[in-house]
Amino acid sequence: MSSYARIGTANMYDSTVRNLSSRQSNLVDLMEKTTSGKRVVRASDDPVAAAQAERAQTRLTRASTDQRALDAQRNIMSYTESTLGESVSALQEFRDQLVSAGNGTYDQTSRDALLARMTSLRDQLMTYANRKDTNGLPLFRGLDSAEQPIQGYNFAGQAGQAGSNDSSIPNTIDGAAAWMNVPTGNGVYQVSLGNAGGGKFWTDVGTITNPTAAAAATLPLTVAFSTDASGNLQYSADGGTTQTPFKSGDAITVQGMRVTVSGTPKTGDSFTLNQSTRSDLFSVMDRAIDAVRNGANADGSTASSLTQAIGRGLTEIDAGMSRLQTAQGLAGDMLNRADRIEDGIKDREVQLEADRSRAEDIDMIKALSDVDMQKVGLQAALQSYASIQKLSLFNFIN
Repeated sequence: MSSYARIGTANMYDSTVRNLSSRQSNLVDLMEKTTSGKRVVRASDDPVAAAQAERAQTRLTRASTDQRALDAQRNIMSYTESTLGESVSALQEFRDQLVSAGNGTYDQTSRDALLARMTSLRDQLMTYANRKDTNGLPLFRGLDSAEQPIQGYNFAGQAGQAGSNDSSIPNTIDGAAAWMNVPTGNGVYQVSLGNAGGGKFWTDVGTITNPTAAAAATLPLTVAFSTDASGNLQYSADGGTTQTPFKSGDAITVQGMRVTVSGTPKTGDSFTLNQSTRSDLFSVMDRAIDAVRNGANADGSTASSLTQAIGRGLTEIDAGMSRLQTAQGLAGDMLNRADRIEDGIKDREVQLEADRSRAEDIDMIKALSDVDMQKVGLQAALQSYASIQKLSLFNFIN
């Protein structure tokens, strides 16, 4: 026995229209995704992929922000490095002027001509030490400082150097380490003259011959000159055993510390070894300026004191220049680190962009192929529907 199913014409038409609408909707959706280049246009398309893409995009934004901050920090550090280079050049010129002031053929009038330039260079270095970046913040503020870090001979702030991290470098250099940390004398001890005997003599800054003995020495330690019964010059350290004879240019070694004495000391003259302390570069320059200013205003003993002051000043200026060059090297290292951080940020951006693309971008070749297939399918369905719609019982009877 056969069974028959009855399908109403209206129901068939409705079903066909729904299928055509679905095909058209799918084609429009696919064309929209193809046009935008994204597989996930709305979060409802693929909630998991949309969340992954949003997370990657957020991290890309953070990487872009880190890059902008790094660029600003690098510009400031580059300005700092340039400022330190200018400071080293100015200090070198100051040193050259101080060497010229020690010329034995110069009188005080000649030295006064050097003083103006030395004073100008000192003020210029003070300006460099308090220079500010484009944000109005001091370049050498350390961990924190006043608007003007170097005030007089003091550092008005919190000394210290900020560290770097994976995405940034410091935008300041420790001004206390760069400008305020100059050892006096030779770094272990400093020599001061006692001119009670009226002799004309001076010393070098001294050297260390026995570090162990020098470390155990008790300072201050005074070496005094006297003459024996034969009129020979001799010396003794803190009233100890006398050493004789002595002549100009001899090196006197006491407790592992050697000092070369030049000139003609007399009975009653002496020199004292004091513990080295920490000074600032501007005090060093001011002492050198004062020594040159007062060098020829007294008798020969003061002239020998000028030689002593110039020798000490050159040593301390060299130590100060070494501090500036160390700070400049640190700034250069920060710039190199900024380049490495930038490379890391770029690599991270490439990785994040790949993650975002995998989550939401569409396979364009496959999408275009699907669009063509959807078009062909829709066209075939429309043509079929158009043909079927023309049929009726009257057409069949005829």
